[in-house]
Amino acid sequence: MHDHASVPYSLPEITDTESVARAEKMRDKLQQRRSCRYFSNQPVPQEVLEAAIAAAGSAPSGANHQPWHFAVVGSAVKKRAIREAAEAEERRFYGVDCERAKAGDEWLAALGPLGTDENKPFLETAPWLIVCFAQRKGGIAEDGEAQNYYVTESVGIACGMLLATLHEAGLATLTHTPSPMGFLREICGRPEHEKPLMIVVVGHPAPDATVPDHALDKKPIERIASWL
Repeated sequence: MHDHASVPYSLPEITDTESVARAEKMRDKLQQRRSCRYFSNQPVPQEVLEAAIAAAGSAPSGANHQPWHFAVVGSAVKKRAIREAAEAEERRFYGVDCERAKAGDEWLAALGPLGTDENKPFLETAPWLIVCFAQRKGGIAEDGEAQNYYVTESVGIACGMLLATLHEAGLATLTHTPSPMGFLREICGRPEHEKPLMIVVVGHPAPDATVPDHALDKKPIERIASWL
């Protein structure tokens, strides 16, 4: 017996064969997901983002405090402000007009095959930016006082579910993490106890969008899993 209110746990009953088929179908879909750095300005219905964020909001979290907030930016003015602030940080990161890059030589070498640089036009071109915030405090009531738990882990899971849902909706995405990201709190009007973790860029790929060959090099399951 439980000493707390509860409801029955239930899942639809399916055969092992169907379970394998569903898992393999989902695997095949998600393996088609690629980070996109070249977006068109083709509009995306807000309802798609609402559904994806609702899916993300169903993620497991420490003490069920759901320590996340998703600020959805569609305003051209705010997207411009985010781009300007992000590119300022990126210039320091890549060492543009600086004596020394904030990123070390090893980090920059690792990024080389991806062809990234300080220019982030996608922050303006894409129709939507979802700024994902982690709430250090607040609890379910979001009172700004209650302690939240396993915040980074919880928000990370939610962001994964957000990306998966947007991919299922046929949209291109990119996770962008300028550092530091405090400017996002000010632009989005979020409180001090929230920490921006990433920007998820959402939209349709540009007609001439490409993906670096390096991005297709994924570790095989034999290297990412062990069976004990």
